[in-house]
Amino acid sequence: MILYGLKTCDTCRKARKALAGCDFVDVREAGLPQDVMERALDTFGEALVNRRSTTWRELAEEARAKAPAALLAAHPSLMKRPLIVDDDGTLYLGWGPDVRAKLLG
Repeated sequence: MILYGLKTCDTCRKARKALAGCDFVDVREAGLPQDVMERALDTFGEALVNRRSTTWRELAEEARAKAPAALLAAHPSLMKRPLIVDDDGTLYLGWGPDVRAKLLG
């Protein structure tokens, strides 16, 4: 299982603690692999961009108008977190009760 997020994100910290042993990738440092980004955009669409984040609020209107892939490539911290890829390749976004129930049983 791979968890993509930010090491400074409280939600990512909670997910990492609950999913002990998962691989963690800090998207600010390593970026999000192109194939994972494409699959996530196909699966979650615009929901992959966190429009409630500080980074989003600081963007100019012309930057906000860019396609989600371009936005996430330029500003990885805009990704809603965490993005989790389980062992069978299923993608999960966020750490809400629904995701926790599926991953923790």
